[in-house]
Amino acid sequence: MNIAERLPATPGGRWAVLSTAAVVWAGAYWINGRLWDRVLYDAAGMRPEARLTEALHFFLYDTVKIALLLAGIIFVVTVLRSYASVERTRALLGGRREGVGNVMAAGLGVITPFCSCSAVPAFIGFVAAGVPIGVTLSFLIASPLVNEIAIGLIFSLFGWQVTALYIGAGLTVATLAGWTLGRLGVHKWVEPFVFETKLGGQTIDSTACLTFGDRVQMGVEEVATILRKIWPYLLVGIGLGAAIHGWAPEDFFTRYAGPGNAFGVLVAVAVGIPLYSNAAGILPLVQALHDKGLPMGTLLAFMMSVVALSLPELILLRRVLKPQLLAAFVIVVGTGIVAVGYLFNILLA
Repeated sequence: MNIAERLPATPGGRWAVLSTAAVVWAGAYWINGRLWDRVLYDAAGMRPEARLTEALHFFLYDTVKIALLLAGIIFVVTVLRSYASVERTRALLGGRREGVGNVMAAGLGVITPFCSCSAVPAFIGFVAAGVPIGVTLSFLIASPLVNEIAIGLIFSLFGWQVTALYIGAGLTVATLAGWTLGRLGVHKWVEPFVFETKLGGQTIDSTACLTFGDRVQMGVEEVATILRKIWPYLLVGIGLGAAIHGWAPEDFFTRYAGPGNAFGVLVAVAVGIPLYSNAAGILPLVQALHDKGLPMGTLLAFMMSVVALSLPELILLRRVLKPQLLAAFVIVVGTGIVAVGYLFNILLA
């Protein structure tokens, strides 16, 4: 379908069509959670507190949410990318400015309260736009790790000292991990299709003369291409997240990650990575384990591993990152989280 030929000829008409599409997208995003509440709770009569209901609601809601985010972000980024060359973008954000770019990307992550899987669409869009991979990874780490929701909850539960340490540690991990990965030259380990600009199925030069309709056509095609490539990973990742959502072995934690175990932080991070939740979902468990006497550093390392290194996120990322980069991402971020955990245990002892 050639979108360019179907758009109105006048600028006002084109903007009216795009505005209508944006309103429809926003409406679908807004109604998503409410729709599944009605379908599962009212129509199907399922109990909201039941484990199966929670898992099914999580799967349906997150699948639609992340698909909408992918479609919206990739479309907008593709259209914007068509106005500037990839080389110019890289020159602006790369090289000597990369360290500053990492700090800025981590700061942007703080004000975008995505869970780990929801941050992946923005990550794909940034990489496709030519932003250096290390800078983009700083955003991917910081967005689920340090956001206003987590900050508010931690402050209400543990006070300003723990909150300040958490913000500083989270931003440091995101900045240094992204910078380190960027210095390792991991750009070559991103799947090639992410960097390609296509129109009508053909790769085009970034300096080609394009009409506004061509740019919209590129955006639609890019959304279809990327969704087609990653949808199996999307379903598997979210399905796994739904199956383990909210599960955590409290007795295991108190036995093997307690204050008497020198390897407690390592145990907490190893247990946290397979789980999937956002900061708001995991903090009640953190508070419960804190009340049982577990050290704060161990608990925050656990929370960081859950929200920044979840297995569903890694499954989704695998479609756009090669195994070498995925392994480097886990090792560098995991090492930073473990170091933060031990540092917190020392400072808050």
